[in-house]
Formats: sequence, C-alpha cells, structure tokens
Amino acid sequence: MPQVVLIHPQIPPNTGNIARTCAATGTELHLVGPLGFEISDRYLKRAGLDYWPYVKLHYHDSLDAFQTYHQQRGGRWLGFSVAGSYNYIHFQFQVDDWLLFGSETTGLPTAVISACAASLYIPMTQPKVRSLNLSVSVAVGLFEARRQLGYLA
Repeated sequence: MPQVVLIHPQIPPNTGNIARTCAATGTELHLVGPLGFEISDRYLKRAGLDYWPYVKLHYHDSLDAFQTYHQQRGGRWLGFSVAGSYNYIHFQFQVDDWLLFGSETTGLPTAVISACAASLYIPMTQPKVRSLNLSVSVAVGLFEARRQLGYLA
C-alpha cells in the first residue's frame, strides 16, 4: 500500500489532519525532521483527535535517516509539487509507492525532487492560487493512488 511522507512539516494541525487520514485508511505516515513543532504539540494532537493509536507513525530525524530506511524497504519516491511534471490523475500508481510532500512554506527540497522517480502536480483552475493546503493535497493524492490500486472497494 502507498505510504505518506511529510518532509519538514511546519504546521501541527495539518500534520494532525493528515494523521487522521492515514489512520482512517491504514496508511503508514512518515515524518521527516526537522519538524516545525514538537510531536507532543497540543495542536497536533487536537487535529488528530483520539485517532493517534491507529496511526502507523514513523519518525525519521533527518532526510538521510529516512533515505536509509527507505532503501531497506524499496519502492518509488513520488514527489508532489506545484512544479511537478505529471498530472497525478494520469499517473499510474504502484502498491509500493511513497508519496512525498514538502513543508507548507517551501515545498519539497530540490534534492528530494531530483531523487524522485516522478514529480506529480494537482491541477488547479485559478492561476492566482499558489497551492492547496498540505492536508488536502495529501488526501487528494492518497485517495487517487488507493482508487487506482483498488483499495476503495
């Protein structure tokens, strides 16, 4: 099943909402530090409500630590970015994909995008809107991957 990876998330409620989505879908959630908050942050816990026991949460201190972990497990890195090369709807997801999302303020680091098998974007009609909320982007990407792979039945 695809996994969600947040690289340097900054806003606790976004991460909490993403954790709820991951809990509801049984999706592993990887947080890659440094984070813009403490794991014990009350806003993070509030957004995740009482679902934290159902979150398959992994914390990695650094990008290097996460890369080492990923190498042991395998699978493709797919980076979501407003500057992505492929519309996520037209991309063929695989069961062992890792869906990578960057921080709310800076997005994915260039080095991470370069290491990805593909970079994906979520199309938006209004050109003056720079991006979607991180938790919305994760839900959109994750549910499309799950739909394609038959996990919504």
